Amino acid sequence: MIPMVNLKAQYAEIKDEVERGLIETIENCSFILGPNVQAFEKEAAAYLGVKHAIGVASGTDALHLALIAEGIGAGDEVITTAFTFIATAEAIKYVGAIPVFVDIDAKTFNIAPDAIAKAITPKTKAVMPVHLFGQPADMTAIKALCDQHNLKLIEDCCQSFGATINGQQTGAIGHAAGYSFFPSKNLGAFGDGGLVVTNSDETAEKLKMLHNHGSAVRYYHDVVGYNSRLDEMQAVILRAKLKRIDQYNAGRRHVGRLYSELLADLPLTTPFEDGLGEHVYHQYTLLCERRDEVMAALQAKQIGCAVYYPVPLHRQNVFKDDYAAVNLPVTEAVAANCFSLPICPFLEDDTVREIVAVIRGVLA
Repeated sequence: MIPMVNLKAQYAEIKDEVERGLIETIENCSFILGPNVQAFEKEAAAYLGVKHAIGVASGTDALHLALIAEGIGAGDEVITTAFTFIATAEAIKYVGAIPVFVDIDAKTFNIAPDAIAKAITPKTKAVMPVHLFGQPADMTAIKALCDQHNLKLIEDCCQSFGATINGQQTGAIGHAAGYSFFPSKNLGAFGDGGLVVTNSDETAEKLKMLHNHGSAVRYYHDVVGYNSRLDEMQAVILRAKLKRIDQYNAGRRHVGRLYSELLADLPLTTPFEDGLGEHVYHQYTLLCERRDEVMAALQAKQIGCAVYYPVPLHRQNVFKDDYAAVNLPVTEAVAANCFSLPICPFLEDDTVREIVAVIRGVLA
């Protein structure tokens, strides 16, 4: 069997370091907001090139708390993409704001700046681009629009830890950003976890209260907050992986480019790198009109594959009534034909060739 992500191979590499840290944490009984969380926040902030990093319980919480801290609330419009995981839109709804879904670029699958420009209204208060599958969105154009219209720019970096654009890390460009440490992510924990980053001292102070029951001083509560703290044991794991994140992302890029080279002559569309930033290949996602045939052949050989995402958010049951009149032709065409192949730093070249041979057996 070839899984989508080989977490066992990754664990074998960091096993000794992680287990020492976990045992030390258990022996010290420092389970909540302990020294590893504090150290990880500093190390992550330094790596990402931001002033502040605040650990939270999940990527969804990271986006939710970032919106609150940046003052987005009831009735505000937030422009975003419908071609993403639902957490992006959930976070907007949690604060009472209105997701405004716009179309994507046909090559990168990221939110299209020209579509953002057309969707801005007097009610628009923020833009939330998603750096989908690890490819940075066109942040130069998006930031220019936000600056021009005085909009908050909140980056969804849940799939892009380590991706850069114009020499900056994704997440370091907007007013705030959220990351996910779901186990399959480029930087993944052994459970849920997340991070909010910002260069604003004011936003950081709000976030520090919001993620810890609205408290800056223990048992003194200034706002209604949340119980959304990064777990100390997850921080141990994340610190071990953060040291290796560039190595991991380089491995993903190698696998992605080998796939693209071997698949180049087949009737499908391999991932497009726009050259604006460095893709970190959280997913390796293709387009193919014969998707179902290819996936059936892969599954018959116990090779992992998946569709991210089969139903765009504006067509999901939870949203479809409110967005029945919304037409996003590029988004819908991509969702109808996309599928993803296994990718991780530990996928060997011969295994990539084995996967490609199965695809070639269907399409060649």
